[in-house]
Amino acid sequence: MPIARSDSALPNVLWPLLFGNFVIGSGVMVVSGTLNDISSSLAIPVAMAGQLITAGAVVMCLGAPLFASLVAGWDRRRLLTLSMLWYAIGLGMSALMPGFGSLLLVRVLTVVAPAIFTPQAAACVSLLVAPHQRGRAITFIFLGWSVASVLGMPLGAWIGGTLGWRSAFAAVAILGLLSAIWIWRTLPDGIRPPALSSAAWGQTLRSKALMLCVAVTLLQSAGQFVLFAYFAPYYKAQLQTTPMQLSLLFAWFGAFGLIGNVVMSRHVDRIGAPSAVMWSVASMGVSLLLWPLGSSVLLAALICIPWGLGCFAANSAQQARLLNMAPALASGSIALNSSAMYAGQALGAGSGGWLIAHDAMASLHWFGLAGLLAAMGLSWWAERQAAGAAVH
Repeated sequence: MPIARSDSALPNVLWPLLFGNFVIGSGVMVVSGTLNDISSSLAIPVAMAGQLITAGAVVMCLGAPLFASLVAGWDRRRLLTLSMLWYAIGLGMSALMPGFGSLLLVRVLTVVAPAIFTPQAAACVSLLVAPHQRGRAITFIFLGWSVASVLGMPLGAWIGGTLGWRSAFAAVAILGLLSAIWIWRTLPDGIRPPALSSAAWGQTLRSKALMLCVAVTLLQSAGQFVLFAYFAPYYKAQLQTTPMQLSLLFAWFGAFGLIGNVVMSRHVDRIGAPSAVMWSVASMGVSLLLWPLGSSVLLAALICIPWGLGCFAANSAQQARLLNMAPALASGSIALNSSAMYAGQALGAGSGGWLIAHDAMASLHWFGLAGLLAAMGLSWWAERQAAGAAVH
């Protein structure tokens, strides 16, 4: 049965959803963390290895809204458990692939799970908490991605740098199995968010305010992933980092990502999601503006702080923004927002790979900054549209 809570405490059932997002985030980011070893192990250029990120992001982009319709009537306990099992099996098989072609194919199939899990976990939150807790609950379960950046990605980078990328993929596969068990044992039966009708999908797509908000996610995600997707080769080329230094940089970045998301989770309902989005994206822009000053590992770590604080907080605030703007359309708008996030990753990673292939690695941050500035301008416009016309 659906759960509704009227007190201030969030229900414990949200914890396995948070852990599930941690596993999803770790599996998505494990490629970025092990990109150097994948490139050397399979004897391919870094830009080609980066296609694993681009192709996976394209599948997640297209899959999020598609599966939102296909699985609309599924019980979420079964849906989220099966998607995590699929993820675990796919990651385990990836670790066994002999070459880039087979790895790319299995990767594409594996990331069907993130296309389902993250948006559908968010969409069912409204049935697990009281209405006044929705913004906080959405940002709470999205903390899993922040924890993935502070624990999952650094550990993946360290395992990849010491034991090889195959071991890193296998480790995340084990976490996926544990997540599936926890979800199955904890999530109640009967969680079925109302399916969006074709008319509701049309209403979502015709809403200028909602679509502008989704476009903000696309631009800020693309701006980040021009550089973020290539952190490992960038730091190796520019700062000659060791595997340990690289994992520490990832952990440092992730720690501030977690801090930023925790702060966002506690205050998003008070300061308002639109303002939270603007401050988060601006914070990331500060890091990219100062990026050329990161001439040592210490300076690079300091410059990453504003980016980390805004990185995951921005998307958490976007999810809360869409939910508050049109709760009845949340299944569709949040799925589209997840799609935009992954589309931005594909666009950013693809653009970054093209720039690296043309010897422009040192300029990645300027292209990223341009994307973030465009996202801020669009966010301002989206809020004006939302204020000028009610979204039903």
